Amino acid sequence: MADAKVFLDANILVYAHDISAGSKHDVARDMMAGLWKRGGGVLSTQVLQEFYVNVTQKLPKPIDVSVAQKVVGDLLSWEVVVTDGKSILNAIDLQKRYKYSFWDSLIIHAALQVGATVLMTEDLSTGQKIKGMTIENPFH
Repeated sequence: MADAKVFLDANILVYAHDISAGSKHDVARDMMAGLWKRGGGVLSTQVLQEFYVNVTQKLPKPIDVSVAQKVVGDLLSWEVVVTDGKSILNAIDLQKRYKYSFWDSLIIHAALQVGATVLMTEDLSTGQKIKGMTIENPFH
């Protein structure tokens, strides 16, 4: 599994940096540490945007903007999927087929676009397979 691509949703990144998240913080932090070590972590521009807004504005103890900016800068060394017009249209197709929200469908499309074998998120149906990719909730 060393060459497997694992796509992380924004909630995983947020929990990894939110020390008030208890066991979710520990799980997310360890998952990210493993991906830093072995490689294979994949994100999208949408995920990075959601992460930045959430950790600087929505946490009980928000992270300083400069710290969040550095984290985003570091994460740009991972494989990052850029959302473009074609991605939006493909996400709409996924939304129609699987009945997920548009935003979740955009995440699913980004993960599929890079050939991720796993999409880690707490927001979708854990265990579901979409076009060969498995959705997993690491907190389940």
